[in-house]
Amino acid sequence: MIKITEDLKLKKILISDAEVLYALMKTVYPTAYSHFWEDEGNWYINSQYSKENLKQELLEENSSYYFICYKNEITGNLRIIWDKTLEGLSEEKQMKLHRLYLHEKTQGKGFGKKILNWLEEKAKEKDYKIIWLDAMNEQPQAFQFYKKTWVSISFSHFSTF
Repeated sequence: MIKITEDLKLKKILISDAEVLYALMKTVYPTAYSHFWEDEGNWYINSQYSKENLKQELLEENSSYYFICYKNEITGNLRIIWDKTLEGLSEEKQMKLHRLYLHEKTQGKGFGKKILNWLEEKAKEKDYKIIWLDAMNEQPQAFQFYKKTWVSISFSHFSTF
């Protein structure tokens, strides 16, 4: 486990965790995104959090995938892709924040910011100059969170779709 604070930790996701990750996202994803999809996001959850997709993502070179745990309860997930460049952004060393999902019961407690601060420190240690992510600007809460948080991180960028 990676300790971010006394109560907030990251636990590496393994293929044996496929069912736990799927169940987590069946709870977390629809709360925030069901209004975008006719099927409340089931197609997305089934494609992105299937055991087969998880296996592929875990095999992907330079990726790190974690459960976010608060007081030993799994409350979200985080996926990072190291050495992933955003075409046209810069030639400097880049990484992508691929996923950051938190259960609604943990939102507003500063966990996202603490996780991003930890990520920034890891990026600096590894000499990354840019952290980037894709964010849906139609999701105001998430979009504003990233916009507000990333402003303080001078070597970051986010794109919208």
